Amino acid sequence: MFKKSINIILICFTLLLFLKCKESGKRQIEEKSTASTAEAEQTVYYGGDIITMEGKEMETIESVVTRDGEIVFTGAKSEALAQFPEAVQHDLKGNVLLPGFVEPHVHPSIAATMLPNEIIAPYDWVLPTITKKGVSGHEAYMERITSSINENAKEGEMYFIWGYHQLWHGELSRDMINAITKDKPVGIIHRSFHEIFLNDAAIELLGIKEEDFQGNPQVKWDKGHFYEGGWLALVPKMAPIMLEPANYMKGLGVMTQLIQKNGITTVAEPGFPSADFDGELTLLKKEMEKNPPYDVYLIPSGTQLFGMKGGNEEAMAFMETLDETYNTDNIHFLPKQVKLFSDGAIYSQLMQMKEGYTDGHEGEWMTPLDLFQEQISMYWDNGYKIHVHSNGDKGIQQVLDFLELDQKRNPRINHRFTLHHMGYYTDDMAEEIKSLGVEASVNPYYLWALADKYSDNGLGKERGENLVRINSLVKRDIPVSFHSDFSMAPMEPLTLVWTAVNRVTSQNSAFSQDQRIPVYEAMRAITIDAARTLNLEREIGSIAEGKRANFVILNASPFKVDSIEIKDLKVLATIYEGNFNIVKTNNLKGK
Repeated sequence: MFKKSINIILICFTLLLFLKCKESGKRQIEEKSTASTAEAEQTVYYGGDIITMEGKEMETIESVVTRDGEIVFTGAKSEALAQFPEAVQHDLKGNVLLPGFVEPHVHPSIAATMLPNEIIAPYDWVLPTITKKGVSGHEAYMERITSSINENAKEGEMYFIWGYHQLWHGELSRDMINAITKDKPVGIIHRSFHEIFLNDAAIELLGIKEEDFQGNPQVKWDKGHFYEGGWLALVPKMAPIMLEPANYMKGLGVMTQLIQKNGITTVAEPGFPSADFDGELTLLKKEMEKNPPYDVYLIPSGTQLFGMKGGNEEAMAFMETLDETYNTDNIHFLPKQVKLFSDGAIYSQLMQMKEGYTDGHEGEWMTPLDLFQEQISMYWDNGYKIHVHSNGDKGIQQVLDFLELDQKRNPRINHRFTLHHMGYYTDDMAEEIKSLGVEASVNPYYLWALADKYSDNGLGKERGENLVRINSLVKRDIPVSFHSDFSMAPMEPLTLVWTAVNRVTSQNSAFSQDQRIPVYEAMRAITIDAARTLNLEREIGSIAEGKRANFVILNASPFKVDSIEIKDLKVLATIYEGNFNIVKTNNLKGK
């Protein structure tokens, strides 16, 4: 009996021990699983220059730790490893980590129209899989567009060619396109994307008539030429063709490749929509549902919504609903921000210039001045951050004059009124910009692309060689960001930095060297100051605790290479909200 009891006890003890071990093993597995989850959520980066872009002077740190898409630590590597012992370790192996580049002014609708169609422009355009060669000279241009139309255009379908510029390609007209084809609809879009020439077949396809544009001074019907206000009036009529889903989505897909290839983790479109609010947003959402490694921010167009909604008050009332109604995880309408339009495009030489043009032609206003003033005052009084497209010194001066009246009538502090593009202005005007608290988002590429040609045509030497006087702004501590206004410049932030730092043109001319700016100021213009242009500097644009884990990895530091080599730095990878994305076109030295 005693022996039997001992056996029962031993059996029970063994069973109890088994169950306890099993429970312990289960707990260990659960703990290991939890640790694995924690590891997946935490990454520590070290082993190369980590440049924060936080302050007025360059700051580097040893390491940065991310968790759940957010930066949770910056500082010494030893401290990072002590605080986050289970974090995945990413050795940069000598590569350079910076905050992800911010592109505060691009146009997905332009990208979606331009990229899947023909490109014949003055200079080469580098796309992910092909380089579209540039062409100069009237005869050579006509040969290229003739060949392109004959080989690719079809009856009953609009065929777009982008990139024409009169100073490189000579005269163009409806009759000249008709001479190539009378049966195939062709639209030749100007390099500025503010003009188009249509042939007879295109006009018939669009179903437009001369009386549709009665009283519009920016339409030359006989030449099939629609520019500035004429272009804005025509675009809604072309919207069904431009928004053809298959082609449009193809263009957005190429845009996504360009964004990642060039280290960009945030883009913004000031001036949404271009033509069709619902159509453009639906297709943009479709692209962003693929979860590409970047965010899109949208600033509504006061100009287009004025026409679409039937007035300024109606446009603003609609704007007030956008962020709550239409925002997604990666598409965001910026509340209380609006885009307006002053003078014409610099690529068309239709910006308004105080001293006119050397050949006697005149600039254009994109918005009638009485309407423009009404728009500025209304949005000013309602507390909006106002973004204004403005290029020439007369166009910029008009904006400043209207703003000064509003500031005296209804003073505002930290209004962050921002001028975009700013092709030409003087040092005295920069002082006025400073005194009014205005900020700037400029396109340095104008100098590279236009300075040589414009010095000989239209502007003259003094003004042509002093396009985009960035140092006049920087030395006054005026916040400055850079943008491509894609496709007015390639979507390449480092190319914009290179131009601002070197001020070298397409013809290798070194112009207005007093307007060069330091590399650090130029890099701020594509990171923290670009975020400021969007009122997002507390969320993105630098490496600091609490900000989003958006980074770019370069093969070398822009602060250590010769300034002339900056545009040739390689983007190896981006990190978007903590997720690592290798740029497939380059070789990554590190992980």
